[in-house]
Amino acid sequence: MLVDDDVTLSGMLRTLLSREGWSVRAALTGAEGDTLLSQAQPDVILLDVMLPDANGVDLCRRWRAGNRQLAILMLTARGEPAERVLGLDSGADDYLAKPFDRRELVARIRALLRRKAGERNLSPVLRFDGLTIDPHLREVRVRDQLVELTSTEFKLLLELARNPGKSLSREQLNAQVQIGNYRPLDRTVDAQVYRLRRKLMPHGPGRGWIDTVRGEGYVFVPRPASPQ
Repeated sequence: MLVDDDVTLSGMLRTLLSREGWSVRAALTGAEGDTLLSQAQPDVILLDVMLPDANGVDLCRRWRAGNRQLAILMLTARGEPAERVLGLDSGADDYLAKPFDRRELVARIRALLRRKAGERNLSPVLRFDGLTIDPHLREVRVRDQLVELTSTEFKLLLELARNPGKSLSREQLNAQVQIGNYRPLDRTVDAQVYRLRRKLMPHGPGRGWIDTVRGEGYVFVPRPASPQ
């Protein structure tokens, strides 16, 4: 599903993606995107940030809240790091700045489809004492309470939980949560982990699942937090 108000670009993308064997449905406004999404769930959504009737970031956040299994790639003329981080934090799986190379767009879509298939077929539900992570539904529950996470926060937690007791560097975590060649700064990863911890703790007071490894990165340790 393509949501972009640039008629010329939209036509070009429909031709390009159709040649790759994908069925493409296009919308020029956020309202049209809502209508298409209500009719069927697409494998991938290409979403422009600047639409005539809506902000793509707000749409992404709302669509993600309604369906955690959506694969969303944001397209935008705004390529600054802060804009990329905002897009990813709103729930996007990937973020590509205009103008972009057509081959890179196709490669990123394929990567999203592979990841989606892998989560559906190869990812069992992870269960720890008081914490459940469902990769297929993209749900995290602490003591049966649903924890609302952004797409990036979920992928960070999932990667850490898949490697309990193993220290993962910021670079390793970046590679897992960001499909393309853009890599956030170390402090961005730190901020994302900080927000992730803040969201988990109210649901499980006295629990500490993510430890900082000084000079290295982070480690998932499913145990009670140390007394302060």
